[in-house]
This record gives sequence, structure tokens and C-alpha cells, in this order.
Amino acid sequence: MSHPNQESPAPVPMLDVNRQNAPLLAEIERAVAEIARTGAFVHGPACKKFEEQMAAYCGVKHAIGCASGSDALLLALMALEVGPGDEVVLPSFTFFATASSVWRLGARPVFADILPGTFNIDPADVARKITRATKAVMPVHLFGQCAQMDELTAAAGGLPIIEDAAQSIGAEYRGDRAGGLGLMGCFSFYPTKNLGAWGDAGLVTTNDATIADKLRILRDHGQSPRYHHSVVGLNSRLDSMQAAILSVKMSRLDDWAAGREQNARRYAAQFARLGIDKQLKLPPVAEGCNSVWNQFTIRVSGGRRDELQQRLNERKIGSAVYYPIPLHLQICFAQLGCQRGSLPHSEQAAEEVLSLPIYAEMTRAEQDSVIAALAEFCGVAQPGAKAA
Repeated sequence: MSHPNQESPAPVPMLDVNRQNAPLLAEIERAVAEIARTGAFVHGPACKKFEEQMAAYCGVKHAIGCASGSDALLLALMALEVGPGDEVVLPSFTFFATASSVWRLGARPVFADILPGTFNIDPADVARKITRATKAVMPVHLFGQCAQMDELTAAAGGLPIIEDAAQSIGAEYRGDRAGGLGLMGCFSFYPTKNLGAWGDAGLVTTNDATIADKLRILRDHGQSPRYHHSVVGLNSRLDSMQAAILSVKMSRLDDWAAGREQNARRYAAQFARLGIDKQLKLPPVAEGCNSVWNQFTIRVSGGRRDELQQRLNERKIGSAVYYPIPLHLQICFAQLGCQRGSLPHSEQAAEEVLSLPIYAEMTRAEQDSVIAALAEFCGVAQPGAKAA
């Protein structure tokens, strides 16, 4: 029991978006005020500016804004005319939107297992899952690290690859950035992402001019010109105010990624110094990859993950489980007939993963609190975490 006068450790949030936004508040408010003055709330200059910024940043020719990351995936599939009778191979260990975008079009998500080290889709299992009905392959660059794109491209055998890059803006694979590694790349700017809006926003990147034109039409009810509809599209336009906010924040994106990288390196150094890396497995970075650490996800084996999370909760230290149920075992996909045990690496990951605070604005003292709590859980006698 703590002494009545003893000061309890300060809480450590899993993420604090206000720390990121606060230094830019005045600049963001000016950008939003400009939108209010002009009244260009939809398809305005702010949207075009942000699309151009994103295209340049990702090293692609075209960037098409939309209303959310989920819509970005849906629009990419619609641009390929995916529909009933088609299959799309994708990972089961990912956020729901990756598979739901396929399902909403009447197509069949075909789940592939992951590589246990990086949590990204296994190219060998992708190759096994491809059939004559396969219309596309949709890898996810999970937790900020790109999938093994060379092997995936070979496994796809010419099939279009749609990158789910919702968690990986700025991540690199062999020198090229996420969003420029497949036919299309789909981004989310949900507020908790490395580049977060003040609401929902999304974007699709591509080097294919024909695909880009289709995406621009599809996001705006399928009309071109106005009131002339050659296809049935969506109402999924990027909000001008979100675009203006994201344009301001882009100037800090690489600095934030560098801060996350620094925190990831310090975690690794302290885990090794304390010897807790034997019990808590660190997330590796694959050869040729540069992670932007959207999440710092460890493995806790021996069925102790939930116990560790509870210990952290008691200390008011944030953590999260991404993802507790792999998609092939979700009730809504039961009719696909997937059985427990069919994707063993995905299922094991769901039982062991725990994501720790990693955001750039995290203080040294906050990270020390996390490391000390982990060391105590592992039974290490000297829980203090000195500077690495």
C-alpha cells in the first residue's frame, strides 16, 4: 500500500492527440478561417493543395481525396469493378474495414495468414489462396511497417495490388514509400493516425491516370460532368476544412515519425538492458523496411497478455490490443466457413499482442514509467530505466 502522502505516478495515455495539435492550433485556425471566408467547403483549393502534397510525399502521380480511409478502400475496389463472384486476398489480422470493403461490394474476402514476426501478410500463403476468381490482392502495412512487397508482387502474378496504407504514411520499402508500391494505396487520416485530421478523411494514391480519373468520378456520385452519371458512385468527398488542417500538419509529419522512431529504439535498448526482451518480444523491422511506428506492438506469451494489460491499467498506463479477434473468426463472416486453427499465426497474434504508447510527444519520464511497469511484471529486481 502506498503512503497517504506519497504522490502516485502521473497517468501515461496511450495517445494524446491534443499534444500534437496544440502547437499548431493558431496556424490551423487561420487555415480553417480561410475556408470559412471563401466558402469553398467541397472540392476547393485546400483539397487540391493537400492532394498535391500527398502525391509528392508518396512519390506518385495522383492523389484523390475522399471522406475516410474505409471509403478509400471501397473506392479502390470499385475502380477495379470488384463485385459478386470475385475474390480479394487479404490478411485476417487487421482492422475490420479491410475486409468489409470487399464484402460490401458482394465479393468474397479470402483470408491469408501473417508472418509471425512483422504481423504482415505472408506472401507464400497469398500464393496458396489465389484462384481464378481472385480479382485483387490487398496487403495491409500493419502498425507502420510495409508488407514484403517484392514477394507479394511475385505471389500476385500480375493481379492488381491495393495497399491498405492506413497505418503507414511515410513508411518505406526498399526506398519507396507506402502508397506507391502497388496499383493503388489507401490512406486514413482518422485523428489517431500518424497524420490525423480533426475528423474522418481519406485518400487514394496511384500512378495510373485512368484509375485516377475513375476514382475522381466514383467519389462524387459517379458524375462527370455534373448530373451525367455513367456509373453509380459514392458521396465520398474530402472535406475542405480537413484538407486544410492536414496540409498544416504535413510539415511536421517527418519530425513526428522521427520521435516515434526514437521512442521505439529506447524501448528496445531498455528491454535489452533489463533482460525483459526474453519475456516480452519486441516488434522487429524487416530488412529493407523503414517503420513509422503507428503502433509499438509487443508479444506477451504464456497467456499473460491480459494480466499485463490489467497491471498497466492499475498504474494508469495506456495500452491497447490490436486486434483481439482475427477477421476470419468474426461472426459476420461466419458464412465464409473459416474454422479456428485455419490461420494459426493470426490467431496466436490475437492472443498475444499488446501495443504500448509510442507517440512522438511522449516524455522520457512517461516512457520510464511504462518500462518500469513492464520490468516489474517480468520480475526484474531493478525496474529503473536509465537513459539509453
